[in-house]
Amino acid sequence: MAAPDLDTLVALAKRRGFVFGSSEIYGGFASTWDYGPLGAELIRNVKEAWWRRVVMAREDVVGLNASILMHPRVWEASGHVENFNDPLVECPECRRRFRQDDVPDGTCPHDGATLTDPRRFNTMFSTQVGPVQESAATAYLRPETAQAIFVNFKNVLDSTRVRLPFGIAQIGKAFRNEITTGNFIFRSREFEQMELEYFVEPGQDAAAYQAWIDERLAWWQEFGLDSSRLRLRPHGDDELSHYSKGTTDIEYEFPFGWGELEGIANRTDFDLARHAEASGETLTVFDEASKSHIRPYVVEPASGVDRAALAFLADAYTEQDVRGEKRVFLNLDPRLAPIKAAIFPLARNKPDLVKLARDVRARLAASWPVFYDAGGSIGRRYARQDEAGTPFGITVDYESLDDHAVTVRHRDTMDQDRVAVDDLHGFVAERLAW
Repeated sequence: MAAPDLDTLVALAKRRGFVFGSSEIYGGFASTWDYGPLGAELIRNVKEAWWRRVVMAREDVVGLNASILMHPRVWEASGHVENFNDPLVECPECRRRFRQDDVPDGTCPHDGATLTDPRRFNTMFSTQVGPVQESAATAYLRPETAQAIFVNFKNVLDSTRVRLPFGIAQIGKAFRNEITTGNFIFRSREFEQMELEYFVEPGQDAAAYQAWIDERLAWWQEFGLDSSRLRLRPHGDDELSHYSKGTTDIEYEFPFGWGELEGIANRTDFDLARHAEASGETLTVFDEASKSHIRPYVVEPASGVDRAALAFLADAYTEQDVRGEKRVFLNLDPRLAPIKAAIFPLARNKPDLVKLARDVRARLAASWPVFYDAGGSIGRRYARQDEAGTPFGITVDYESLDDHAVTVRHRDTMDQDRVAVDDLHGFVAERLAW
């Protein structure tokens, strides 16, 4: 089916506890979002899926978890202080401000007035570090996680046995003082990135660049995104970042149109060269074959956790007619689903039945997030979990007391299996295997 409109998705996200507006009891705070109980699990699963594929499954990638605050000279050397700017235009009537690329016709979308000529606006958040404001040093909340990888390049080389080609991966918060925010969690001022810097010999960068484009596109498809809603968009020469030799975006057709889901960039040796010059450190790799020092080129796949969550929610959203009633299902990949199984005792006033259902819950809860629900009709309980994306509904019925088995109902097919309680953990584990 077609993707839901954004309002429908936002309503579902709040109703089921995926995403809340930040500080809502005070009227909210523009372009900031809180992940509720289901959203927190979805985000955790997205990051786990990425980390397993990009780091754990490979022999040539290691991880990093660096601080958000870094020395201000990092951002000078990287070119962010000079180049991390967006063209800003302003409406002379209503005083609203926009990114120039969001209003290509040059008129205010609110009142039709002609917008001002663009001026550059640096989108980094600055802050003061030190106990006394007058003497405090200016620092920045990082606008990307990549620079922490480059400044730790030598530390990783010295403390591990990595050899070219190799990668350093990181997941973490980043901050950008965006001029124009919106489209729910697609573009906000505080977000989380999943970034890899993959270091290769100069001359091998083109092959690695294409390999990572193919690898990352396949990952999105494996975890459920419809291939018809995915496309590759190479950047034109006029839109390349200051560090990029070539960039290709993986775009997804969101409810509001096509938008960037992930960018794969060939950053050449720009970053290592700039940091080597600014710091005086030798940021090279010694090549045993040539007996010479090499400054690697870098290929960077970088994606946003929040955008990933939005895409998975949009793609999983389906509406079905069930016995004359419109029902909402989130057909999330079971590995991404926030709750893996819901346990339903058929009756809440039968102590033996409740005891067995609680035992079933405890057996599964040791390994996965599960949900126990004894309230309302069994049909309504199923419906609530279908809307939350839970792949397995487990009913403990009167026969369970005799055969020590339960009925497992599958979200996507409505098929049912009778499974012995002692075999249930293995049954679920097989279907959640990474």
